[in-house]
Amino acid sequence: MWSAAPQVQSALPSHGRLTLRNGRATFLPMNTPSRVRKAVVVADAPAADLEPFRELLRDADLVVAADGGARYLLALDLLPHVAVGDFDSLAAEAVAGLVQAGVEVLRHSVHKNETDLELALLQAIERGATCIHVLAALGGRPDQHLANLQLLTHPRLASADVRLVHRDWEMFAIRREAAIFGAPNDVVSLLPMTEAVTGITTRGLYYPLRGETLRLGPARGISNLLTHDHAQVTIESGILLCMHQRRLLDPHSALPG
Repeated sequence: MWSAAPQVQSALPSHGRLTLRNGRATFLPMNTPSRVRKAVVVADAPAADLEPFRELLRDADLVVAADGGARYLLALDLLPHVAVGDFDSLAAEAVAGLVQAGVEVLRHSVHKNETDLELALLQAIERGATCIHVLAALGGRPDQHLANLQLLTHPRLASADVRLVHRDWEMFAIRREAAIFGAPNDVVSLLPMTEAVTGITTRGLYYPLRGETLRLGPARGISNLLTHDHAQVTIESGILLCMHQRRLLDPHSALPG
């Protein structure tokens, strides 16, 4: 596998067409790169419903579609600021329509080392995002599902708060400390993403950890519970995956930023 520089499409082909529910798409306003903080990246997992996240999308400084993820935005009559990928899952007419509408389209070769979602996340980072919500990334092929979770450990994402949102679940990596906000009895699972995560200390969880180590293999960290409306987790080394199932889902207020 190899990587090639992306082709930037900015021309406005006359044959481009977009299929929209109401016949008209809204081009989401975008701040200048120096003001981009909150980004939403939309992937292409099957049967995703972005309707509950409409307000989150409108409030974002930057919206990036990973290949076929653009379809989910078009279903809401919304356009991303950037679409990136090899576009093997989006019809050529739809890609041309995005270009015609003024979307920045970054086309990569099919023969590449990165996934489309990885490229989209890196675009958000390069444009200054420090808080990134990822939609439609889970629930598809098992290998892609796992790879998308592993992207949370990507070293180039370490400077940002990146959260995968799937139905009533949100998932993020803990590298040093994190606060978890929710409601009593929310499910919280803590899973090691490195060989060992050491010095784990929790507050506000039903099964507390006090300076302990979780290792790859045993499932000890699964199915904990919030005892109050928030919890605190700190670690000394490694990367810990936090998976939080919210009892009362508010996809806009539940996420940071």
